[in-house]
Amino acid sequence: MYYFGIVKNKVYLLRAEKRWSQTELAKELGVTRQTIAAIENNKFIPSLELAFAIAYIFQKDLNDVFNFEPYEEDEGGNKDE
Repeated sequence: MYYFGIVKNKVYLLRAEKRWSQTELAKELGVTRQTIAAIENNKFIPSLELAFAIAYIFQKDLNDVFNFEPYEEDEGGNKDE
């Protein structure tokens, strides 16, 4: 068995609650607006350092912002969620 997963996040929802633009959040974190967009669209998984910074800026626990949804895959490529 191989274990894989998907990292999902609530960055968009948290940012919207604060009424911040992607550009404003990016500036606070020292990254580009494109990085924020990619994170929000689950196209990019941030480094652990950036993930902690995002959680800190929203005053949330890391697990409240990012969650890992695991699934198993056997050697034949069949998923078992």
